[in-house]
Amino acid sequence: MRVLVVVDVQNDFCPGGALAVAGGDELPALINPIMGDYDGVIFTQDWHPPEHISFADNQNAAPFSVIEVAYGSQVLWPRHCVIGSSGAAFHPALDQSRADLIIRKGFRADIDSYSAFFENDKTTPTGLDGYLRDRGVTSLDFVGLATDFCVAWSAIDGAKCGFEVRLLLPLTRAINLDGSLDAALSEMRKHGVEVVA
Repeated sequence: MRVLVVVDVQNDFCPGGALAVAGGDELPALINPIMGDYDGVIFTQDWHPPEHISFADNQNAAPFSVIEVAYGSQVLWPRHCVIGSSGAAFHPALDQSRADLIIRKGFRADIDSYSAFFENDKTTPTGLDGYLRDRGVTSLDFVGLATDFCVAWSAIDGAKCGFEVRLLLPLTRAINLDGSLDAALSEMRKHGVEVVA
């Protein structure tokens, strides 16, 4: 049983948004037509409280700088995907009617969450693993934003949890911060993720 995981195709990650990924708005037209090819579709949604630890303005620091927190290094981002905001909403062109489940992540103020499976402490689960196992899912295809952060972390964790994982690279877009895309692709392959170019 194969499921499509659509990662963070939200307004703030598309051109015009607070943390825009170049070409992010191109993805709905590419993703919508393939949803029917899967046994299920899962969306993830970045969902941050205003006081979130990852917001640069909450740390009086520059965006994209890095601080050390209890669970390791934390990139500080421009304020984005605040709970209930228009920026946190899915891109309007994305066919939301196909989502069987929406995993909201990053809603705990004191910890960031890139992966669909675990918070950034790598131990606090989102519940996705159990949901997939209960449904008998064995294979996952990942698409969405951004390739080198939330998509990569999700795909790697999916592989670590024992699923057969593919990254559909043309259906993702990357931030590519200081070579982060190449690093993420290498890390995914190292963990057994098949990168479909």
